Amino acid sequence: MPDRMAAPSGGLDFDFSRLDKAARYKLLSGVVVPRPIAFVTTMGEDRVVNAAPYSFFNVFSDDPPLIVLGLQHKPDNVPKDTTRNIERTGEFVVNMVDEPLAQAMNDSAADFPAVTSEAAMLGLELAPSTTIQVPRLAAAPFALECRKSLALVFSPNRELLIGEVTGLHAREGLLDPGTLRVDFGAYKPVGRLFGDLYTRQTDIFAMKRRTVDEIVATRASRE
Repeated sequence: MPDRMAAPSGGLDFDFSRLDKAARYKLLSGVVVPRPIAFVTTMGEDRVVNAAPYSFFNVFSDDPPLIVLGLQHKPDNVPKDTTRNIERTGEFVVNMVDEPLAQAMNDSAADFPAVTSEAAMLGLELAPSTTIQVPRLAAAPFALECRKSLALVFSPNRELLIGEVTGLHAREGLLDPGTLRVDFGAYKPVGRLFGDLYTRQTDIFAMKRRTVDEIVATRASRE
């Protein structure tokens, strides 16, 4: 049973120093949602293209353009294909996931042998990248071509990868070339929740960023 205690204001408080790995994972991956999914392609020594999904992922900076990717090793602490391939080549592609690509992304998490290309097994067509040697998934709505900048090892089986985005491919009809605004109705991105739960991004709303004066005026009108 997770070490929990009632919070003074109601609810539950958790001391992470007293929780086991499984409990920490449940809390973090269930609370920080929805998370974007990186469908990562890398290239092995024999030029076999590996494809694997990662939801401990996000954009980190625009100047320089950086993404962060949480890499997990196998239970015996042996690096997975993605980690090993990036260590060797320094290159990878983050293919974003939309609704049509979701099932293939989920299937790619199966334990395929290292010599097997998930892309080939799942019938995913590859397309050449512009700035790196690793190909992207032709079906991906957006593909971020990346080079490894830094890897931080935090435990025998956890690594934080920072990659610099060197190029981006957008599928036709998703991005306005003049304004660079994304058409989210056409994009239909998929987010990760917890376990086998995912979410569609269909309920979109806008909020104008207010000035301090507007916020103060609104509060004053309510008092």
